[in-house]
This record gives sequence, structure tokens and C-alpha cells, in this order.
Amino acid sequence: MKTILNVIWLVLVGFWLFLGYLVAGVLLCVTVIGIPFGIASFRIGVYALWPFGYSVVERGDAGAGSLVGNILWLVLAGWWLALGHIATGVALCLTLIGIPFGIANFKLVPVSLMPLGREIVRSDAPRGYALR
Repeated sequence: MKTILNVIWLVLVGFWLFLGYLVAGVLLCVTVIGIPFGIASFRIGVYALWPFGYSVVERGDAGAGSLVGNILWLVLAGWWLALGHIATGVALCLTLIGIPFGIANFKLVPVSLMPLGREIVRSDAPRGYALR
């Protein structure tokens, strides 16, 4: 079932989200200071491309650098990304068929708010397996 949902998601929403996060990641990687944010944007983009069957977990080794980076990300880009995912999720949940896709959009909100210090893992895999 998750494969069918992922294919429908990819055609309707996922490809465009992936392209947006990919462009943002490339632009962020232009500067040296933006490279961690660019890598986080690439990671979110891959998750936005194929969200069903994956979840976001906090990394145990994330430190003060992740906290500072997340605060910068939150102020500069996180709020806008989260509001976009929330608005799209609400719009998708208005139809019966769109409810799973709206929930998938809501799953993207926490990682779009604070992406540093998080990993995307398979839902059915052991705790240590991350999507890289």
C-alpha cells in the first residue's frame, strides 16, 4: 500500500517539493556557511519525494551546533516551509482521497521547522538504519 501511496504522492506533490528543496539546497551550498543547511535541504527533499514508509527521529549525537543552526533555520526559512506544509495538508485533508497525503504533509512540518540533528529512517527498519 505504501508503494501505491508513494507513487501517487510523487506524481501529484512529491516531485515539485523535491525540486523546491533541491534548488534551495543548491543555493544554500554556494556559501561555505550555508553548506549544513543545504545538506539538510537535500535530506528533506529526498524525504518529501518518498515519505510513506519513513519517519523522522532525533539523532543522539546532535549538539549545540544543531541547536544554533536550527534557530537560524527556523527564523530564516522554517516558519515559511512549515506554514506551506500545513496549508497544503489542510487543503488535501478536505477530500477523502487526499487525507493520507495531507497527513504526509503534516509529517514534513517538524523536519521543515528544525532539520538539523534529525535523521530520516525507515519505519520498518531497526533504530540504527538511516536514509542517507
